Amino acid sequence: MIALRARAKLTWYLEITGRRDDGYHELRSEMTTIDREDLLVLDETADYVRVFNPFSGFVPEDDTNLVVRALQLVGRTAGVTIEKSIPVGGGLGGGSADAAAILRWAGGVGSERALTLGGDVPFCQLGGRALVEGVGEQLTSLPFEERNVTLIVPNFGVDTAACYRAYDELWADGWRPEGPNHLEVPAGVVEPRLKATLEWLRGEFGPDVQLAGSGSTLFVEGILSGKLRHWDAEGPEGTLQFDQTVTTPE
Repeated sequence: MIALRARAKLTWYLEITGRRDDGYHELRSEMTTIDREDLLVLDETADYVRVFNPFSGFVPEDDTNLVVRALQLVGRTAGVTIEKSIPVGGGLGGGSADAAAILRWAGGVGSERALTLGGDVPFCQLGGRALVEGVGEQLTSLPFEERNVTLIVPNFGVDTAACYRAYDELWADGWRPEGPNHLEVPAGVVEPRLKATLEWLRGEFGPDVQLAGSGSTLFVEGILSGKLRHWDAEGPEGTLQFDQTVTTPE
């Protein structure tokens, strides 16, 4: 058996800079890996994917699973058990991180090939801290900065593709994004519970609470509690999981 760590990624800011003719959005963002991870256990003598998922979102175990697609991309087979700790539909790149762990195990692929699995996979394969541009394939490594982060995870996820569709619809109606994350308003349209939760958290902890990627995870830089690393609290739309973590160099 081989154990692989799949680090979550945190998006510090996300600017959408254009939309290509094929419908994909070009972006500019800063991403970093953080100390929250899925665990993948590989059996090189088998051929299956099993997922243990404590979160509400559904994770398939068929050919649509990114781990299966990553194995196909590198021409390998293995039995893979995935123990999820990265929230499903949380904007922390869980599926992409899992696929990237397989790519690294197989020796790695170029960013363009990794991109065929999803826009976050090239960065998740690289890890650390980077400026991410294009549709996710243009990576510029940045010096590591150790930063404390408090993640705030709702008990629901947000569909990324739906957020980008909402972005396009809002743009067509004359809306223009503001702030560090251009998907914040579209994500709130897709999932009104997220909008209510973000407004409540900003009332409790101040304006620095931000959306991670397309959500549903929210975060604030720094430590909110000096005593606890993990705790739950009731928000306006259900239980919120607070998780204090730190950025990682890889």
